[in-house]
Amino acid sequence: MKRVWRFTSDAVAQAEHFCFHSHGIPNPKPNIPSFTTTTAAFTSPGLTRRHCTSATPPPPHPLQDITPLFIEKRRLPFGEDLINKASVLKNQLVLEASDSNRVIEILDENSASLIESHVGGSVLLELLNQLDSWPSLALQVFDWRREKKNYGVDSPMSVYEYSKGIKAAGRCKDVHHAVEIFLDAAKKGMRTTSTYNALMSAFMFNGLAKNCHELFCDMKKHAACPPSIGTYNILISLYSRLLLVDHMEETYQAIKESDLQPSENTYNYLIAGYISASMWHDMERVFQMMNRGPVKPNLKTHLLMLRGYGQSGNLEKMEEMYSLVRDHVNKKEIPLIRAMICAYCKSSDSDRVKKVEGLLKLIPQKHYRPWLNALLIKLYSQEDWLEEMEIAINEAFERRTRIASASIMRCVTATYYRCNAIERLETFVKRAECAGWRICRSLYHCKLVLYGSHNRIDEMRYVFDEMEGVKINCTKKTLWIMYKAYLNHGQRSMVLKILGQMFKHGYEVPLHAFPS
Repeated sequence: MKRVWRFTSDAVAQAEHFCFHSHGIPNPKPNIPSFTTTTAAFTSPGLTRRHCTSATPPPPHPLQDITPLFIEKRRLPFGEDLINKASVLKNQLVLEASDSNRVIEILDENSASLIESHVGGSVLLELLNQLDSWPSLALQVFDWRREKKNYGVDSPMSVYEYSKGIKAAGRCKDVHHAVEIFLDAAKKGMRTTSTYNALMSAFMFNGLAKNCHELFCDMKKHAACPPSIGTYNILISLYSRLLLVDHMEETYQAIKESDLQPSENTYNYLIAGYISASMWHDMERVFQMMNRGPVKPNLKTHLLMLRGYGQSGNLEKMEEMYSLVRDHVNKKEIPLIRAMICAYCKSSDSDRVKKVEGLLKLIPQKHYRPWLNALLIKLYSQEDWLEEMEIAINEAFERRTRIASASIMRCVTATYYRCNAIERLETFVKRAECAGWRICRSLYHCKLVLYGSHNRIDEMRYVFDEMEGVKINCTKKTLWIMYKAYLNHGQRSMVLKILGQMFKHGYEVPLHAFPS
């Protein structure tokens, strides 16, 4: 089913009314005003999703961290003294982050050095840069700075300060505040590409795709605010997240036709979009384009390709890419390690268990994931590693992970059968029933077969009661298993009872049951 986005619009004046007369943002999706009166920036009337090769829902987008402004960071060449002053202040603010009054006191005590402009910039702007990982603190610093300006501080605010404030508000999920800061900057004559990019990023961070698109349309109407490569990067990321591959490619084509040069982020967002759409050929094409062109792959590119190769099942290239970024992945990319384990579990690699065991050692216990536990149970069962399978099963029971997959339960059952482990199967079935796991008829059929093979005929009849207890009906296969077991052990009276059950349910009766 195609997804269609329709972008309607209102005047910018509505945004001003929205910001200054509304209170609070509805949860989860705030109703942010439109910024443009046209959608002519697109060649097609709607945004439709190009057909993807995968019929399953797309996996989470590989680029989860969208906190940067999607622009090539323009960091002024601050002197060492400015950086050190900002670093000291940052440390003080982080320590007192829970006390907003104390934060204001620290800022007031250092107001002179914070606001004073230098040739290379200001301590305040460097402080905002260093507070990127603490958006709520960065927003407090920006609001304090703006309040100081409103109280008559001579030093004017810069467009970069406004951009940082918009970014911080967006990351704090305070979209109304981000819009209000943007409009305040516009009133002061600072409607620039930088502030537009910051607000587009804030919309992106909060999942407001429509508002991001409308803001871009409004931006194109202002000759003084030409879209930058960062602007187009935002759009490419937007379309890749929505699986709007055609529009993602159209945006890239627009970059090629302009005077702008694609950046590393441009190609990375393209690759991420193709990974989400399971378009492996296009993913590889963009990667090779980077290898041949002036913009070479960076660390993020290699991490994306590692994930893409894993999801596509290309283990050879996945391992080749892993060798390039092994140290980084082992220390900082636990999700990628899990993705590689998933790729091995789904493969037919002869050494897959050994490779999975090696990767599991890199994952701390606190990073436990139920789905990974389920995958390991299935992997070990397929390889008939009984002890390892039961360790994984016990961990799932201890962590109250509920297995709802019939295929995993059948794999476990088959392992117990091949290993002739009737007592272990009995224990597992009881625990699975109590834990609310998916109960399959094959569990009880396996018990019947093993009981028969161990000549434990008396215990076979109790399996019927167990099946009734979990509301699993007796089938033709159930009766045939019992018929053969009783027949092989000379239990004629029980054979006749089973034949009676077959007649009762209308099942086919063995021809040799009544010799002439």
